[in-house]
Amino acid sequence: MRLCTPVSVSLAAAAALLTAPMPRAHADPGPDPHGFPITTRIHGGPDTYVAGGGLGTWYLDLTNTTARTRTDIHPVVVLVDDKNALEPSQARLEFYDGERPHPVGLEATDANELVGAFDDGFPGFTVAPGRTLTVKIRLGITSDAVPNDITAAAAVVQRHTDDGDWVGQSNDYRFGIDAGPDRTPAPGTSDTPLPFADELARTGLGTPGVAMAATVVVLLVTGGAILLARRRR
Repeated sequence: MRLCTPVSVSLAAAAALLTAPMPRAHADPGPDPHGFPITTRIHGGPDTYVAGGGLGTWYLDLTNTTARTRTDIHPVVVLVDDKNALEPSQARLEFYDGERPHPVGLEATDANELVGAFDDGFPGFTVAPGRTLTVKIRLGITSDAVPNDITAAAAVVQRHTDDGDWVGQSNDYRFGIDAGPDRTPAPGTSDTPLPFADELARTGLGTPGVAMAATVVVLLVTGGAILLARRRR
């Protein structure tokens, strides 16, 4: 399957993040325009984030276009910045399962992308046939981030017992980082200042637990698989 979005190679690497440790993984064709069974769309996010400002909220729609229920669905977000300057510690990402927030640990790849799986022990989303599930996501940028332009996108993986399918690919979400001196929150962001790393550790939202630590291990182990995917591409 040939993909043509600007971050398609990154999305392939993101899919490998969750599927590489398994014996096999493949794209699961379906009626989505990209050939996937789950139509995936990012929407609702602010155009600009103020470094050190509030958290911006955006949404990920997962639409099951097939006639069977899709379970164990895990999105993987990829952030690509134009200056190759954004560090994992400078972005706080979390998703919601109902009212419950889950932290997303971000790791840098060899090509300066940040990749984060929705997999902190979370069992995955379930999407009924013909239905759309909307996932709330929040993102904040720390005060030490430089002005920049970012592209966010998501790959969607359906896990099975011993393998996994790449079942969705989102559109690109473009936004900027503004280091404005007044620190006024941009439209679409909250007015709650982004905590620093030690504050995040106390809240538990920014520091991975045992399950998230396992995800970090997966990221490190699959580094070779990600590189191989790029070379094949």
